[in-house]
Amino acid sequence: MRAFRRKDRSKSRFTSIHREDPLSGVANLFDASIVFAVGLMVALVQAFSMAQILDPNSEFTIVKRDTRTGEMEIIEKSKKEVKVKKMTPEKKSGSGTRLGVAYQLPDGSVVYVPEANQ
Repeated sequence: MRAFRRKDRSKSRFTSIHREDPLSGVANLFDASIVFAVGLMVALVQAFSMAQILDPNSEFTIVKRDTRTGEMEIIEKSKKEVKVKKMTPEKKSGSGTRLGVAYQLPDGSVVYVPEANQ
């Protein structure tokens, strides 16, 4: 009779293992994936030097050219407002006023120099 009780105890010990939720490890995988995603976003912001976009008091202008299509974009940020302008290869005509001069430097960047108000 004693041996029977020992079997019963050992049987109850193993049945408690089977009563656990088999998907309990999935919650840990979800937590790990969230931490990985946040880390990836921080790394991308640092890699592309886009930390300026998150600063509420910064003002800047970025001129970007897509090497595949040749299209240009101008990204302007003033305080909390960000504007993206796409340039097109279409030619326009009409009358206007001269605002300044643009120079292309040897490294390929373009510098705009406004004219002094007269």
